[in-house]
Amino acid sequence: MTEAIQHRLSPAALIPIRQAHDRRQLETLLGVDRAYAAYALSHLESGPFEQSEFWVAESPAGTGVVLTSDAIGSTLITSGDPTAVGAILSLHPGPRLAYLSTASPEHMAAIRRWHHVDDPLTMRRMSVRLEGFTAIAEESPDVSIRRLSDLDLHAVNALYAVDERSGQYTGPQINNAVYFGAFVGGELASIAGTHVVSPMMSIGVVGNVLTHPAFRGRGLATYVTSRVTSTLFDLGCELVVLTADPQNTPAVHAYRRLGYELGAPIVEARLRRRDPVGLGAWWRRMKAEHIQGFEAVRVASAPAGDLDGAPAHGKGQSQ
Repeated sequence: MTEAIQHRLSPAALIPIRQAHDRRQLETLLGVDRAYAAYALSHLESGPFEQSEFWVAESPAGTGVVLTSDAIGSTLITSGDPTAVGAILSLHPGPRLAYLSTASPEHMAAIRRWHHVDDPLTMRRMSVRLEGFTAIAEESPDVSIRRLSDLDLHAVNALYAVDERSGQYTGPQINNAVYFGAFVGGELASIAGTHVVSPMMSIGVVGNVLTHPAFRGRGLATYVTSRVTSTLFDLGCELVVLTADPQNTPAVHAYRRLGYELGAPIVEARLRRRDPVGLGAWWRRMKAEHIQGFEAVRVASAPAGDLDGAPAHGKGQSQ
C-alpha cells in the first residue's frame, strides 16, 4: 500500500498521512532527539501505547509525528517537520480539550490554526546521562532527604498548595512514581518527583520540583532533584530529562551543577480545539479519502498550517 501511494503522489503537492502502529518505527522517527521526544517515547510503553494514537506525515522537507493520548489526562505532542505536523493537524487536530506537553516553537503556527492556545510556556528541555551526572548531597545538618510515600501525602499536597498551578496528588501517584523530599525541622520544605519512568525506553522525566518560599536559596531543590535523578539511573534509565524555564536562572544553574545540559526549546500550553464538534476535520478526512483514496493533504508553498482547503479559523484573534 505504501509503495502504491508513493507512486501516485507528487511529493511537492501532496503529503500522505497515516496512523502508525509499529513501536520500532515510531522509536526511530522520534529518537532523533530523545530528550525532546521523551514524553512521546514514553507512550510506547504497554498501557500508554494502547491509549494513544500516533499520526505520521511525510513532507518534502521531512517527517512529522503527532501523538494524542488519554493515558495521563488528555495530551497532544508534536514532533518533526512543521509542514508535516500542520498537515496531520488539519485532519486529526486531536481532542476538544488537551494539554500540549511537547511542541517546538516552529509548530505553533499550525497548532494555533486548529486550537486556541491558553497559558503557553516557552521552556527548555534539559537532559543528563549517567556518565555526565554529578550527585550533590545535602550539606546542612538540619536538612534530611528521604523518599516519599503515601504516608507523606498530606505534607506533599500542603507544599504543592503554595503553587496555584499545582494539583492535588493521591497516594498511588506518589508510590508509583519517584518522589524525594527535603525536610527542615520536620517540615517538608522542598520536593521533586517524576512525570515519567519508562523502562522500555530507558527514559525518566523529572518534574514537580518545588521549594516552599520560606526555604528558598538553600539549595534544597538541587538536593531532591539529585536524589530523584540518581534513583532513576539506579532503576536502569539511560537518559533523564526535565523541562526548565530558561528565565529561571537559579533553577537552570542548579540543574547544570548536576550535569544537565540545555537542549531544544519546548512549548507547553492548554489547548481548546477551534472546531469543538470536529465536523471540519471529519469533512476534510472524508474528502481526502474520496478524491485520493487515502489520507493526504495538498499544500502550497506556504508556512506550516496554511493548508489548501483548510478554513481560516481565528485569523486576527488574540490568544
